[in-house]
Amino acid sequence: MFLACSRFIFFVAFLASALVLGATVYLECGLGLTPCLLCLVQRYLMLAFCAVNLIAFVHAPRSVGVRVYSLLALLLALAGLASATMQVLTQRFPPEQLMICQPSLAHLWNNLSLSELFMSVYRGTQACAQIQWTLFDLSIPELSMLAFAGLAVLSLLQWRRSGLLGKKPHPAT
Repeated sequence: MFLACSRFIFFVAFLASALVLGATVYLECGLGLTPCLLCLVQRYLMLAFCAVNLIAFVHAPRSVGVRVYSLLALLLALAGLASATMQVLTQRFPPEQLMICQPSLAHLWNNLSLSELFMSVYRGTQACAQIQWTLFDLSIPELSMLAFAGLAVLSLLQWRRSGLLGKKPHPAT
């Protein structure tokens, strides 16, 4: 019974993250919005989260595998949550405190070390601070933050649930 339920949770997480990815593609291709570097980082983290959950669903692992997959998914969701939170905070900065422009992610990846890349991306630009679209008065980074938070909670519940499987209850004294 545990395996069937864990596969279902992985499938739900996969579907939720795939829907979020579909929404980002619609916003870019359908509405013509241009993603900034932080948006791209969040998209890649969501894609990785989606892939981990799809692989976990197809693989149908036992309890240790469920724990590993759910921990990896949790880490990806927390990284996405941190990235989205950084972008929400960037939107609160005055424009004169932000960089005017920044090279593409591919250029940064090829020419900087990993620590320099990390610092450059999370420094934020004016493009990251612009609010291009809202839904229910929430900007795209705020919606992304909510999506990553929900997926992190789902992954945390899956991880906690898999850890409790191997423990046997103590007999009543």
